Amino acid sequence: MPELPEVETIAAVLRLGKGDQPSILGRAILAGQVLWERTLAWPTPEAFLQSVVGQRIETVERRGKFLVFRLTQDSLLIHLRMSGDLWVEPVTAPLARHHRLVLDLDGGLRLAFNDPRKFGRVWLTSEPETVLGDLGPEPLSEAFTPQVLHHLLHSRHRRLKPLLLDQRFLAGLGNIYTDEALHLARVHPLTFSDALTPEQSERLWASIREVLRAGIQRNGASIDWVYRGGEFQNEFRVYQRTGQPCYNCGTPIQRLTVGQRSTHYCPLCQPLGT
Repeated sequence: MPELPEVETIAAVLRLGKGDQPSILGRAILAGQVLWERTLAWPTPEAFLQSVVGQRIETVERRGKFLVFRLTQDSLLIHLRMSGDLWVEPVTAPLARHHRLVLDLDGGLRLAFNDPRKFGRVWLTSEPETVLGDLGPEPLSEAFTPQVLHHLLHSRHRRLKPLLLDQRFLAGLGNIYTDEALHLARVHPLTFSDALTPEQSERLWASIREVLRAGIQRNGASIDWVYRGGEFQNEFRVYQRTGQPCYNCGTPIQRLTVGQRSTHYCPLCQPLGT
């Protein structure tokens, strides 16, 4: 699943353009097709097309793992989930097999939501907070300080790995960047959140921000057939490195399952109870 750096990379490409792909900012939506109705979480396909056609794309932003398109009147929200992606292509291009929703833009372009596994969802709403309101803080925002993280950690009694994956606690982290941040912070993934000292909380805060910024700088991580173009996978410290030596101490990286999610860590650098 694309995480914060991958979604931020997609938003930046749509916003700024890249190579032969132009920016979609300022472009009017001339027509649309809903090719798989369940892609739309809200509203109905008929209401969606009636409302979205004629609006312009004013900004392309990110909130957590959501892509947020601010239109003339409404907000278009897209969650890519497991396999979603957004393609900008000529409006004359044949519709690809896994396109679920397409918007024809002025300038002869098409914005297509391609989603082989059909888990992704799209909302069109004038009140985006009805969808985004339960998300936790943005980990790269100025308001997210070490003190804020320490308070949040101590307001709960949960294992760190599943807590950091909880989008209501902190927005944008997924399996990759959580494992990487915990290793960099030298904290075991099964540590209880309210056991962290202020110093450990600050170390975790700095590590979260460091790995996310590194991921954005390298256009995210490309580890399967869904997301492409990133290079952060070349810098993984622990993720998917089971049995390989830790870069810090040489101890083989171990894997365990936490909340049905694969978790990678170094037993020497991240001892439980510290």
